[in-house]
Amino acid sequence: MAAYQEKKFAQERKHKIIQNDTKASQGQWGRAWEVDWFSLASILFLLMFAPLIVYYFIMSCDQYQCSLTDPLLDLLMGNKHLSDIWNKTPMLTYRAAGIYSLWVTFQVVLYVFIPDFCHKFLPGYVGGVQEGAVTPAGVVNKYEINGLQAWIITHVLWFANASCLHFFSPTIIFDNWIPLLWCANILGYAVSTFAMIKGYFFPTNARDCKFTGNFFYDYMMGIEFNPRIGKWFDFKLFFNGRPGIVAWTLINLSFAAKQQELYGEVTNSMILVNVLQGIYVLDFFWNEAWYLKTIDICHDHFGWYLGWGDCVWLPYLYTLQGLYLVYHPVQLCTAHAIGILMLGLLGYYIFRMTNHQKDLFRRTNGNCRIWGKKPEYIECSYMSVDGTKYHSKLMTSGFWGWARHFNYTGDLMGSLAYCLACGFEHILPYFYIVYMTILLTHRCIRDEHRCWSKYGKDWKRYTAAVPYRLLPGIF
Repeated sequence: MAAYQEKKFAQERKHKIIQNDTKASQGQWGRAWEVDWFSLASILFLLMFAPLIVYYFIMSCDQYQCSLTDPLLDLLMGNKHLSDIWNKTPMLTYRAAGIYSLWVTFQVVLYVFIPDFCHKFLPGYVGGVQEGAVTPAGVVNKYEINGLQAWIITHVLWFANASCLHFFSPTIIFDNWIPLLWCANILGYAVSTFAMIKGYFFPTNARDCKFTGNFFYDYMMGIEFNPRIGKWFDFKLFFNGRPGIVAWTLINLSFAAKQQELYGEVTNSMILVNVLQGIYVLDFFWNEAWYLKTIDICHDHFGWYLGWGDCVWLPYLYTLQGLYLVYHPVQLCTAHAIGILMLGLLGYYIFRMTNHQKDLFRRTNGNCRIWGKKPEYIECSYMSVDGTKYHSKLMTSGFWGWARHFNYTGDLMGSLAYCLACGFEHILPYFYIVYMTILLTHRCIRDEHRCWSKYGKDWKRYTAAVPYRLLPGIF
């Protein structure tokens, strides 16, 4: 009898250990299982104020020549009421709704129904069907990588219309900018709400879902890891890459066209913003297969944070420099323009080469040469939810020996260049560098917390070998 009880106790203890290990391994992936008060307060703040922040910036340009302080001063001094500002704000129009519906539909068609052909004739480009990273449930999703193709087709049609077809004015985006904002908000909230309902009632993979029991957290951070409709329509890849990022360069082109219409010329600052941000967008699509290995796809669930953020926050706040330059055209001196161009190109070089080193290291399993020699690394292991053990190698040489997130450093240099192109009259165009600094620093901390949970003592060895996050010798 005693032997039986001891055996039963041992089995129960083993079962409890397995449960704890499973929950711990699950905690390595995606968003949290439980919500602390700080996380909940942060989420409620963003849900309430992020849409207002976007509106405030766009309204400031439309009604106050991009001044962020004048609206507040008007309200505090009683010169205007909120209703006065709201009544001057353009509302949703049938024209804007038609433009936006056509735009999103067109991008869905390009994404789902036209398989990639660019990889067949562009040397070095990786497109077509590619595999993503292993999900928490041990699933490896396949993706149709055709973002570069969608970007090319879209822009060929844009320039064809501008040069000879003349179906619509190139200023069409600027002319409908605020009505389009309401359309983007409708889509952002609709897709986020649908994703939450889908996660509850018909998830793509139930084992890749996380529920905290807190409505607001689950709505914002998402329930499903990889929500899909059919075989190829992946919510995260589509909304992260299309329609917002494809539109980014079109938005800047429309701003440049409006500057030409208003002032008879396109300033060198507007050209710089178009070129530097265009390089960034093209880089994203050229390396879309690599994007499948990034934090957005590998760790974030799909909720309001990505759904609304990709539809509204990205296209409206990432393009503030171009919008500002419509209202305040800046013609830079040659030395200033060259300096900004060099800063932007250097930032891009660091961003791209750092990511290239990591990608090369992963693809070759460390059997490559970084800066002329065999890369150094630390071997790590981790467990997935299904109990499978995986092994990883964390590189400690090249740019990755300088700092653990040196690619973000290059990204921030490029972000600063966009802002500097706008001069120093207003703070509005500098929102981008402030936001990116906060975002990427938070990503550093969030990513490292996840890696600590995932790799344990191996991560401690890695941080000892590479002690700095972003700036060697400083942070």
